[in-house]
Amino acid sequence: MVRASKSEPDPSELRDDAGSVYERLRSDLVHGGFEPGAALSEAALTARYGVSRTPVREALARLDQDALVERGPRGYQVRVGGPADVLEIYEARIALEGVAAADAAERRTELELARLRKIHEQMCTSTETRVILEMNTRFHRELWAAAHNHTISTLLQRLSAQLRLFDRGTRGIEDLECTKAEHERILEAITVRDSVLARTEVTAHLSRTREERINHFAQSGLDL
Repeated sequence: MVRASKSEPDPSELRDDAGSVYERLRSDLVHGGFEPGAALSEAALTARYGVSRTPVREALARLDQDALVERGPRGYQVRVGGPADVLEIYEARIALEGVAAADAAERRTELELARLRKIHEQMCTSTETRVILEMNTRFHRELWAAAHNHTISTLLQRLSAQLRLFDRGTRGIEDLECTKAEHERILEAITVRDSVLARTEVTAHLSRTREERINHFAQSGLDL
């Protein structure tokens, strides 16, 4: 029986490394760790994350499928998205999250409802914009989870990541007081298990934030 050399990496460890690199690189991308269009050198990424090239390649391939990076003339680069991309993603998100809200109203557990309430409370009581924005993001993610629809949740996570990457310039324009009031109405609909109302309120909420983007792009002189 031939024993594997201790120097040879365990395939399962490589897969774990690839998953870890994917999550870390994805987080860095959506939180502004790389500029749009920046080249993603395998050598630089292996040094950054302290891994070999194999998990870096696997992570980049997955991020390509997520439409967060794309192949350039010399390898991968951070994908660049403009106003048209942002508005297109919003259309898809409005449709999908409306369904998720309706499902959440029907399928949410008491624990999931309690989590939504806690996140909403933290958003309403905080005076720090950073915390309010983070609670806003967490509220929507918890709503997706409460829908108990893995396919829709996966698609929404992908669209949300794309928006974070392409929509950096509008991060601070949202009327957070309106958002708090809209979240309150969404929460009320989910609490009483009114799927029609939940869908209506989420659609209205996301449609308003989409209009804020349109106005911002127009005022900035950007082509839609």
